[in-house]
Amino acid sequence: MTRTTSQLIADRTRLMGPNVSTFYDEPVHFVKGEGVWLWDADGRKYLDCYNNVPHVGHCNPRVVDAICRQASTLNTHTRYLHDGILDYIERLTGTMDASLDTAILTCTGSEANDIALRMAEAVTGKRGIIATDATYHGNTSLVSQLSKSNVPTVGFGLGQYFRFVDAPDSYRRPDPDGTGFAAKVAAQIDSLEQDGTGFAALVVCPYFLNEGFPDNPDGWLKPVADAVRKAGGMLICDEVQSGFGRTGTHLWAHEKMGVVPDIMVLGKPMANGHPVGGVVANRDIVKAFRSGYRYFNTFGGNPVSCAAAMAVLEEIETQNLVANANTVGDHARSRLTALAAKHEVIGDVRGSGLIFGAELVTDRTTKAPASDLTDRIINEMRHRGIIHSKLGRHKNTLKIRPPMPFSIENADLLFDTLDDVLTKANK
Repeated sequence: MTRTTSQLIADRTRLMGPNVSTFYDEPVHFVKGEGVWLWDADGRKYLDCYNNVPHVGHCNPRVVDAICRQASTLNTHTRYLHDGILDYIERLTGTMDASLDTAILTCTGSEANDIALRMAEAVTGKRGIIATDATYHGNTSLVSQLSKSNVPTVGFGLGQYFRFVDAPDSYRRPDPDGTGFAAKVAAQIDSLEQDGTGFAALVVCPYFLNEGFPDNPDGWLKPVADAVRKAGGMLICDEVQSGFGRTGTHLWAHEKMGVVPDIMVLGKPMANGHPVGGVVANRDIVKAFRSGYRYFNTFGGNPVSCAAAMAVLEEIETQNLVANANTVGDHARSRLTALAAKHEVIGDVRGSGLIFGAELVTDRTTKAPASDLTDRIINEMRHRGIIHSKLGRHKNTLKIRPPMPFSIENADLLFDTLDDVLTKANK
C-alpha cells in the first residue's frame, strides 16, 4: 500500500495513537538511505546533517553484510553460549580505560541508563541521583525522571530521589574551569544527604549535547568528578550521543573532558541503527549489580546485534573516521565563524568534530534567543534538501550531528545553503 503524506499522518494517529512526534512543519517520508544521503518517496535527495544513529553511514556495506551473514547463521539469546558477545565486549572495552573492563548489553540506551542507575544504588546503597535540568537520558519509568522536560504528569513517585543542577552554558554563564558546576553539584549532594535520601550518582552526557554542547575546554569535568568521588558517589557518563569518535579528538567524550566514569552508557550509534545499547563498568560494580538484581534481556547481546556492533568498530578504525571527524569539524567551525561575521543572528559558534552548530539570537547584546527564527530556518533548510535540527534550553541552537563519513564537500553544501537561507530570512 502506498500512502500519501496526509494518509500517513492520519494512519499514524489511528494506528499508533495521538501525539506521536514528527520533525518539521511538513514531515518527510524517507524511503532510502546511503552514506550521508536520504531519499524521500518522491525521489528527492537530502543531505543528512542530523542522524547519528547510522553512525558510519546509512546502509553501510560492512554493517549490512555482517548482519546478513550472522542472521543467516544463528540468532539466539545469551543463555546459550556464543563467541560474538565476548569478542565484541573485549574489543569495545579495549578502547577504554583499564577500569572499564566489563559490560552488559541491552537493546536501547534507555535500558542501559536504567541499569546504570540501579548499579549506583547496588554499590552505594543509596538512591539520590543528580542530573542537569535540560537533558534527556531515556524513557523508562526510572530514567524518564532524569529529564525535567520529559517528566510525566503521572508516575510512580520516583521524583523524590532526583535533584537537578543548571546545565552549563558557556555563552550566557561562562564557567571556564568547571568549578562553578562542581559547586552546584556539591550543594545538591549535601541536600540529598541532609534529607536522608543519600547520594548515589551524577549522570551527565560528558559533552552536554542536549544542553546545546557548550564550549567547555578539555578537562572541564574533572572538578565535578572529584566532588562526586569525595562524597562517595558514582559518575555515570551517558555517551549515547557523544561517543564512538563523535568529538573528533577522542573516541570517547569523557576522555576529552578529563575524567574516567565509574559507569559508562552506550546506545543509538553502537550498531549503526541495529538496536543495541550497553553499560560498561568495572567487574566489581557489575558484580554488585548482578548480585542485587536478577537481570536478563532476551535480545540484548544477541549474535546479530553483536555482529553489527563489531562491524561499526571495524569501520571506524579502517576508515579513520575519528580523524575525519576532526578534520571536517575544524572546517565546519571555520565556515560557521565566517557566517557569524556576516549574520548578526548568529550569537555563538561551538562544537567539536562532527558535533557543531550555532546559537541564534535576536540581539547579540542581550543574547535573547531567536527560538522562532531557529524553527523557521530548520524548516526552510529541510525544503532545500538539508536535514538538521535544534536543541538546548531555548531550542535556538542548530544541532548538526551528521554520520561520521560526512566530508568537507558535504559541509560546504550545508553552509552555502545555510548562508542563503539566513540571508533571505533577514531581509
